[in-house]
Amino acid sequence: MSERAPDGTAFDVAGDGPPVVLIHGLGLSMELWDASLPMWAERHRAIRYDLFGHGESAPVPRTADLRLYAEAIVGLLDHLDIEQAHIVGFSIGGMINRRLALDFPERVASLAILNSPHDRGESAQQMVEERAATVRNQGPLSTMDDALKRWFTPGYLDAHPEHEEAVRRWRVASEPESYAQAVWVLANGVRELCGPAKPIICPSLVITSEFDSGSTPAMTRSIAAEIPRAETLIVPTMQHLGLMQDPAAFVEPVLSFLKGLDP
Repeated sequence: MSERAPDGTAFDVAGDGPPVVLIHGLGLSMELWDASLPMWAERHRAIRYDLFGHGESAPVPRTADLRLYAEAIVGLLDHLDIEQAHIVGFSIGGMINRRLALDFPERVASLAILNSPHDRGESAQQMVEERAATVRNQGPLSTMDDALKRWFTPGYLDAHPEHEEAVRRWRVASEPESYAQAVWVLANGVRELCGPAKPIICPSLVITSEFDSGSTPAMTRSIAAEIPRAETLIVPTMQHLGLMQDPAAFVEPVLSFLKGLDP
């Protein structure tokens, strides 16, 4: 059963060791990490939580931006009396953890940035903003069918309908206004992350899938190019939600990366 931080963020903790915070993606929930949680908890104190308006967390307390989501992590770490943690972020989570590392570098031991967008170029940026407007006007499920095609490899959901059911359930459970605001942050937040005035300085691993159309290998290399000594990995054959389709392909490299950092 999850607990609540003072700001209404729902979270749970598993395992013991160096703390690692797990951030799920837009329209999902902390249940994204269910399959991989034993892997994280074997050597780490794994802290997973729901973004505002997702899962069991309270709605956004003010107009959402990346700073709001970064401050929520600071509040969660303070609540748990943790000075510094490894921060693993998937999709929008990889934008949130970059914002955290820029604004609160003393709280971040390292970053793992998974399937996260960067500079999209003008035409792709316009398409993402149009998608955000559709969600605002027509609701959270309006873009669901197209998203599933982008997120999973062809035929995968035919063999694993339980994953489609879970993703739809998480989307339905999101509070509509919080979700619409998060979609807008996903669309526009990349602007403030590209070419920051001060670079991220913590050890970082940047991963994406070979066929992730929204967080492409080129974007991953661009993110890494802006972080001194960042490492990169492209997972073959997967699309955006490869983390759900083949958790070990993403989690094991992150754990190996963290093993090289922890005493």
